[in-house]
Parts: sequence; C-alpha cells; structure tokens
Amino acid sequence: MIKLTLKEYIDTKGVTRYKLSKETGIQYHIVDKYYKNTVTRFDSDVLDRICNCLDCNISDLIEYKKTVL
Repeated sequence: MIKLTLKEYIDTKGVTRYKLSKETGIQYHIVDKYYKNTVTRFDSDVLDRICNCLDCNISDLIEYKKTVL
C-alpha cells in the first residue's frame, strides 16, 4: 500500500495547503487531495514541485507498506 504523508510533513513544518498551493502554482484542490491522501494517480510534476518547494525528498512524502494477501 502506498500512502502519502504530505499532511504529516507540512503540519510539522508549519506550512498550510494554501501557502503550498501559491508557492508551487498547483491548484488548491489538487494540493488538498495530496494532503488528504485521496489521490488515485500520482503526477510526477506535482510531486516534483512539492519537493522543490518544501526542499525535501520524495521519500519524505510517500510511504510504502507491503500488503499481506
């Protein structure tokens, strides 16, 4: 299972979704979907802009947990 951890990351940094939206040029509703972990397809450009803005690595924003079948 892949989980976005953007919420936890920006909450600890004190960055709001609105500020992230303005600084990256990504529409607020898209940032909100990443924040709430409701994205079904990851956009590499969106993730790149977020990482550049927050000066972080992709591994700071995405967590992978192996699912047991």
